[in-house]
Amino acid sequence: MYGPLWRALPGPWPVKLLQALVLTLAFVAACFLWLFPAVADHLPFNDNTVTSSSPSRTTTP
Repeated sequence: MYGPLWRALPGPWPVKLLQALVLTLAFVAACFLWLFPAVADHLPFNDNTVTSSSPSRTTTP
């Protein structure tokens, strides 16, 4: 996967490296700005399975 992407980028290797870094940062930013908020409602991370019936009290000796 990375080989064809590397060969598709124009320029010498320093320019390819800079372009690859920019593309990676753009992909990560798009994930955090649009993808993750869009799917957050469908993920079970906020479903609590442990409930507290009463606040715990500590006794002093």
